Amino acid sequence: MARTVRGIRADAVGLAAGYLLDAAFGDPRRWHPVAGFGSAAAALERRLYRDNRPAGAAHTAVAVGSATLLGLAGAALTRRCPAARIGLMAAGTWAVLGGRTLRSEGRAMARALARDDLPAARSRLSHLCGRDPSTLDEAELARATIESVAENTSDAVVAPLFWGAVAGLPGLLAYRAANTLDAMVGHRSPRYARFGTPAARLDDLLNLAPARLTGLLTIAVGPVAHGDRHRAWRVWRRDRAEHPSPNAGQCEAAMAGALGVRLGGRNVYAGRVEVRPFLGDGPRPEFRHIRRAVRISRAVGLAALAGAVAAATVRGAVAGSAAAFRTARGDR
Repeated sequence: MARTVRGIRADAVGLAAGYLLDAAFGDPRRWHPVAGFGSAAAALERRLYRDNRPAGAAHTAVAVGSATLLGLAGAALTRRCPAARIGLMAAGTWAVLGGRTLRSEGRAMARALARDDLPAARSRLSHLCGRDPSTLDEAELARATIESVAENTSDAVVAPLFWGAVAGLPGLLAYRAANTLDAMVGHRSPRYARFGTPAARLDDLLNLAPARLTGLLTIAVGPVAHGDRHRAWRVWRRDRAEHPSPNAGQCEAAMAGALGVRLGGRNVYAGRVEVRPFLGDGPRPEFRHIRRAVRISRAVGLAALAGAVAAATVRGAVAGSAAAFRTARGDR
């Protein structure tokens, strides 16, 4: 039992090591595990696809369940070996995080807009989101980038750390599987209107707490990029529920307030138009605001890491106390 408890405490060390690996190296260029999961999920979809929700629920259950079982098996196999547990947790954390890549793409977009290279900026937007960039000007490209940085700070950094702290390796892999599946089939389209709904709802559920945490952390760390905490708090409280997503609005409203810009508006996705409410009161964003958003994203990630390490450490201490109590009762 003591070794199991040490294994749980090793999760905290593994989370920190995995975060450092992502910060140093970013996403693996070849043989990325998330890409491998995506290929497997696509193959499964070809077998299970039907234009209804029960088929989508089966697809989601098998895909996410398989990732969860893999995490449970890894945790069980390393429960008596903290060193192996740390290594496995670090590798899993590195695989599911995307903070460095997100920040790099944001900075690349800012550089393209700073030199007025709209063709280059439009070509890079697909690295961040699925909007049609063909008619977007500098302000709209900057808005799309900032909104993507804000939302993906939650999806690619805060949420994996949150679930890794709460549930260890199974939490990390289950969250990334659900989030990847949502990106593949959870969007609105004629093919996935019903089949993709279970994946989208599961992703919404898993992001409820992390998205709100991201919003609060964005407010807290806003001054690192000359943001105004009071304005960010006011805009977050007022505008977060206006967004059609139950989670993206939390992150985007806080970022709009911290930067002092106005987000939201008309978005085009492969011919489909969405008009979203405005978030914030300031001017339209520009490349300088992207750079500030990237700094805020980095600070939010570091704050989330500190919280995740603390939470995983507490989880280990609680497990240790429970084990000691059970042992004491057995002795009596």
